[in-house]
Amino acid sequence: MPNSRLFTVLIVEDTEMNIDILIEALGNDYQLRVATDGESALKNVALGLPDLILLDIMMPGMDGYEVLKRLKADMRTSKVPVIFLTAMTGEHDEAKGLALGAIDYITKPFNPDLVKARVANHLMLKNYQDNLESLVEDRTRELRLTQEAIIHSMGVLAEYRDPETGGHIKRTQHYVRTLALQVMGHVRFQELDQTTIDIFYKCAPLHDIGKIAISDKILLKPGKLTPEEFAEMQKHCVYGRDAIIHCEKHIPGTSFLKHARELAYSHHEKWDGSGYPEGIAGENIPTSGRIMAVADVYDALISKRVYKPPFPHPKAVDIIKQGKGSHFDPDLVDAFVAVEDQCRRIALEFADFEEEKAALRGDDIEQ
Repeated sequence: MPNSRLFTVLIVEDTEMNIDILIEALGNDYQLRVATDGESALKNVALGLPDLILLDIMMPGMDGYEVLKRLKADMRTSKVPVIFLTAMTGEHDEAKGLALGAIDYITKPFNPDLVKARVANHLMLKNYQDNLESLVEDRTRELRLTQEAIIHSMGVLAEYRDPETGGHIKRTQHYVRTLALQVMGHVRFQELDQTTIDIFYKCAPLHDIGKIAISDKILLKPGKLTPEEFAEMQKHCVYGRDAIIHCEKHIPGTSFLKHARELAYSHHEKWDGSGYPEGIAGENIPTSGRIMAVADVYDALISKRVYKPPFPHPKAVDIIKQGKGSHFDPDLVDAFVAVEDQCRRIALEFADFEEEKAALRGDDIEQ
């Protein structure tokens, strides 16, 4: 076998003659280690994983069946292939060993050529499986990077429409993750785990992607919007949802965009049902949308806009509190209050203007 010296085989056998036969058969091709009982075999494996184990069944003390059970029960050793060495040839014995996870049997007395062939075949198979797992990991990593690139690119499109708020994407991303982590484990947020929170964090930049379809006349208007203009502005939730649906149809395997779609469509819904675009209420609003609502409003309050100066952090917190049970999920408001200092630090780190930093620091500025 090419490069076979890279493979290590552990021989677990209590008969010296059998050990000698196996060493004679395999010693020129593999790095060999030897244990003469079950306990020492487990200690040997703990010092460094072999590529293959040749395991005698009938040994004094701990037999081979028990050794295999313990190997399979440990995540670190569970994938090491084990070939049983046995003088027992009954179908029941073979079935028992295979059921425990053995990959093959070699019967005694040993045929050296058969031993070499069996070991070589199973090591070739293991090498293939290891390479396949590595390939899957690489492909998974590539897919994750592709997902992040898609999200980032789409988020940048929305950011370009309003270059004065470049930090908004970064800030709201971090607010979303901070709030989600705060309520993870809460009885009402059982769907939140580290993986889902990571998806929320990555998808947050797409919450306003629909604004690319809103005219500059409305999007950048310095004064109050007319009812007709506000009605058009509200459509950015629909435009954002539709853009993400289009991506889902044309990019297979992007189930993460489901969360982006929900977040973009529902982050202006309100707990009491007075929001838009559908006017849904309470827990009918997706969790991502409820979390994004708190993050988005807080950031709008502490940010400088063409129509207003930045609010001081305490004033922004008070406004969020006032929206508890009307605009916002009550539990998320409690979570926000618990992490308000973290949110303030995030806002300072990614602030767009010195005026915003001054307001967050509590400097004496005119409001």
